[in-house]
Parts: sequence; C-alpha cells; structure tokens
Amino acid sequence: MADIISRDGTWSFDGDAVRIVPGGKAHPVRQGLGGFAVPLHAVAGVSYEPDRRGGRLRLRLRTGACPVLRAADGRLKDAADPYQLVVEKDRTGVAEYLVDEIRNALLIEQVPDGPVDRFLLPGPSVPVSGGGGDGTASFDGEAVRLTWNWKAAESKTAGGAVTLPLSDVTGVRWVPAIGLENGSLRFDRGGAVSPAPAKFDPYSLELWGLSKREYTAVLVAAAVLVRMPVPSDPAGPGAAPEAVTTAAPALGSAPAPPADDHDVLLRRLRELGELYEAGILTDEEFATAKRAVLKRL
Repeated sequence: MADIISRDGTWSFDGDAVRIVPGGKAHPVRQGLGGFAVPLHAVAGVSYEPDRRGGRLRLRLRTGACPVLRAADGRLKDAADPYQLVVEKDRTGVAEYLVDEIRNALLIEQVPDGPVDRFLLPGPSVPVSGGGGDGTASFDGEAVRLTWNWKAAESKTAGGAVTLPLSDVTGVRWVPAIGLENGSLRFDRGGAVSPAPAKFDPYSLELWGLSKREYTAVLVAAAVLVRMPVPSDPAGPGAAPEAVTTAAPALGSAPAPPADDHDVLLRRLRELGELYEAGILTDEEFATAKRAVLKRL
C-alpha cells in the first residue's frame, strides 16, 4: 500500500486501484464527487510536478473512462480537477514513491494508455444537484429537475420548475463561465439542440461564474451522461471513438489474472526481458519492473 496525505486530500494505491478522497477545503466539485476508487485499467499515466512550495500530483485517465472528464471536456480548472492533488513540500518523497508504484503496476499489468469504448468509472452518485446563476439542476437517476431563482428570466419562472425524464434526454452539455461570457448547463431532447440562448431556454441553466459552486453543474451533467440509455454525441470533442455512455465496471477484455498466479508472473518476467533486449525498456525501468514482479512471486 502506498499513500499520501495532504491538506488537499488523500491518495492511496493498493496495486489494483487508486483511492482518492478530497480534503475538507477542496473545490466544491471535488467535495461533491466525494471519495472514489480509480481502477488501474482506467489509468493512462501519473506524474508529479514539483515546485518551490511542494508540487502537484496528476493522474491521467484513459480517454472516455471518466464521465466527469467527458462532461467537462477539458474545461475544469486545476482546483476542481479530481485527478490532481496539491502536495506540501515535506511530502515530496512520498509523492514520488506513489508515482513509482503506480507506474510499475501499469508496466507489469501492461495497461494500454489508449481510449476506451465505455465508462470505467461510475461517476457521481445520485441524487446529485448543482449549478447556480439563474437556478439549480438536480438529478435522482430517473429525471432531471430544473428550479429557478429570482434572477431567472420571466420566460422560465412563468412556467415553474421543469422536470425532464432521463428517457427524453438525448444530450447534455456543460460550459463554465469564461471571462465575460456566461456558461450554461443544457439538456437536449429528441436529438434537437435548442437555438434559444440559455437565458431563455427552459431546459438550460445559465451560469454566471460568480462562485465556485456553479461548477457543480458539471456533476449533474456527468451523472446524466453515465446513465443515459443512448450515446450522447460520441463523435464530439473529447469523446472516445464509438463511446457508450452507460456505466461499466471494467473493460470488455478478460479480467486480469490473480496477483499470485505463478505462471502468469513468470510469463511477465519473460516479456519484460524481451522488452529490455529489444531496447524498449531502459536499465532502470527493467530493474524496477523486475523487482516488482519478483516481489509478487
């Protein structure tokens, strides 16, 4: 077991999954997502970036594995990214050790770093709510509900709260406020994209970016994405090829063999030797990976 505890949160790795728990003062998106485990086969890489105050751990997931990242489409701020951890200066050595352990496991298990064809993480638990601006969005697993506040346009408040069954949702798009441009959380129905601005669309929240909590709308988007019965714009930005937006516990390939399978570990030793002889692994990489395999024999 390798773990690191900082004010920003806790990461631990047991050889099969990275467990992530946000700190008490973490960004509202991370707090809303809560603690969760990232299976090793969903990880594409990990790095530690030192700076004068300590550094930052970054876990890179395979494209299409996480519904939150899919919903965010690269628009999350560093502080809101659940796969980043700020590390204090006195934890640098522990952070580097954690990185080595995860990298060794990825090498031993031969986890590919390419995209996946379905979600490998379950996403936010339900019920979930989030947003701000002119209203709040909530989702209970079966329907989306949009409620308006006093700042909403009359075209929204006149019709009252909106309930949208999940079966009617054909797309969900989240864009945060950037600069002077307002953001939005929009739900498409019947495959159609509403031409109305989010300010007047009764199936959209308008996000003004006045507080960090508005970012929690991305959690609602992710929770809907992972439970939709049909793909949502699989060819869109950030989407994995032929992505299926239903939850899946693992890849379609056969499960990894048990860690104590003697024949499998011996075969991996041979494979590591072949990679080393072919010049793919450096002396240090080969020695580190070999030690890790021998430890499990």
